[in-house]
Amino acid sequence: MDLFLQQLVNGLTIGSLYALIAVGYTVVYGIVQLINFAHGEIFMIGAFGALSTYLILFQGQTALWILPIMIIGAMICSVGVAVLTERVAYRPLRGAPRLAPLITAIGISVFLQEFVRLFYDKIPGVDFPSAKQKIPFPQVDLVTGEALEIFGVTIQRAAVFTIGSLVLCGIALWFFISKTRTGRGMQAVSQDPDTARLMGINVDRTIVIAFAIGASLAAIAGVAQGLLNTNINFKMGFIAGLKAFTAAVLGGIGNVWGAIVGGLVLGIVETLVTQYTTLLPFGLDQFGGSSWKDVWAFALLILILVFRPQGLLGARVVDRA
Repeated sequence: MDLFLQQLVNGLTIGSLYALIAVGYTVVYGIVQLINFAHGEIFMIGAFGALSTYLILFQGQTALWILPIMIIGAMICSVGVAVLTERVAYRPLRGAPRLAPLITAIGISVFLQEFVRLFYDKIPGVDFPSAKQKIPFPQVDLVTGEALEIFGVTIQRAAVFTIGSLVLCGIALWFFISKTRTGRGMQAVSQDPDTARLMGINVDRTIVIAFAIGASLAAIAGVAQGLLNTNINFKMGFIAGLKAFTAAVLGGIGNVWGAIVGGLVLGIVETLVTQYTTLLPFGLDQFGGSSWKDVWAFALLILILVFRPQGLLGARVVDRA
């Protein structure tokens, strides 16, 4: 029982990370019908933004109060890059066939990875470490350090931060979308952008806000990933982005709550299957362990696309002749 609870906590932690990133995919897709494959790199840039803030302002310190400032630094970097890519790369392609922005997103993903790898250790004024290798992430009092033991279950302090961040971001997002004028404008644009424009809603501004919201949550996820793994690297966004995309599809892409549910389900399924497959007889245990977790996650994606392409919470789309 303790093993099951331990894996459940681990799954919730990983799932919360996926969910924070997946919301960015689904918010952007819901507004402009674009699968932004560069979103994983926005998450990576958030982690590097937090690290840069630490190296410039607080190097050597571990006090808890520096964490909010690191998160703000991460958000500034992620939102700045996300808004810039929307303005420079995606907006000129609005109205083009869907394949064009999709290929552009993949190109931006590669560009951002290589840009960080080549540029990071050459920033003047501060002795930045090389991004060509894993970089230790700052440790913060009360959020990192000795794990907690609750009823025989080991819980990392950074896991509490990750799950708590998802809860707070979910509440804030619900309030923004359902209770504010801008949030209701986003709902209108997602349903019919032309009618929303006729009703006086600034569609371009709404799209920028969608990119900014997704990037903000990805930045928080970047900080959480750094605290959980204690190091970051310029490739960290690739697999995390694919997993978050899987979570968005699992929940029903375009549905914010579906992205959160999909992230949590993916994290829990991935953890439990990886653990309990090692207990199977007849040599099947070789398909378990951490090295197989990506295989099981993408196998789940294939199953969802085959049997329920609209996702767990998505609405069925009826094509008309």
